[in-house]
Amino acid sequence: MVGFIIQFADHFLTDANKAALAFRSFVEKDRPDFVSETSTSLVSVFIAADPLHDDYHGVEEWIQNALSSRNWYHAPLPEGRRLFEIPCVFGTDLAPRLHDAAQAVGLHIDDAIAELTATRSMVFTIGYAPGQPYTGLLEKHWDLPRLSQLNPLVPAGALVTAIRQLIIFSGPTPTGWWHIGQTAFRCFQPQREPVFALRPGDEIQYRAVGVADLQEFENNNENGLGGAIVDIIS
Repeated sequence: MVGFIIQFADHFLTDANKAALAFRSFVEKDRPDFVSETSTSLVSVFIAADPLHDDYHGVEEWIQNALSSRNWYHAPLPEGRRLFEIPCVFGTDLAPRLHDAAQAVGLHIDDAIAELTATRSMVFTIGYAPGQPYTGLLEKHWDLPRLSQLNPLVPAGALVTAIRQLIIFSGPTPTGWWHIGQTAFRCFQPQREPVFALRPGDEIQYRAVGVADLQEFENNNENGLGGAIVDIIS
């Protein structure tokens, strides 16, 4: 297999991320026969060429023409994006790092929760673990460094933050990110179709709920969405 990587920046920028999502959507919409697979990372698009296609110079020329056809940094995001309103318990014993995180960013806990629930964060990419979303961005004062010591284990559905981003963990894992919330949302469900609940370009907004509410969502979670409400953005 021959692959091509199209990089829209040498470090993370939201405009570069949007350009990558828009360009991949364009390739998938008018997918030439020689394209066997595409994917995105934070600022890049990967295009895999069919191994039976031997005109790789022609593939490269097609990619160059597609790139020059418009300003991808100003291109619209893909259609079919969705908004997930996800119930979340902030703090308590379920998410013990909220107090420390709020203190580190100079906010009272209530104000920190208000900011977190007011933010609509976009899914930049899926990675690290199956279905796991990297989302953001929070305000600049949320540019928290990763913790100096690993939390040995946070559960599936944990909401964590660092470097202005938010992640919902798709499974139990150690982490150096700040565990500030807990959801019943399941990013990865291998027994369902699609197995990944979220796609790059989707958006998430959190709704603060109590521990009893979260337990109810856990107990009645056949679809794995943990009480989330889903609306179409575009």
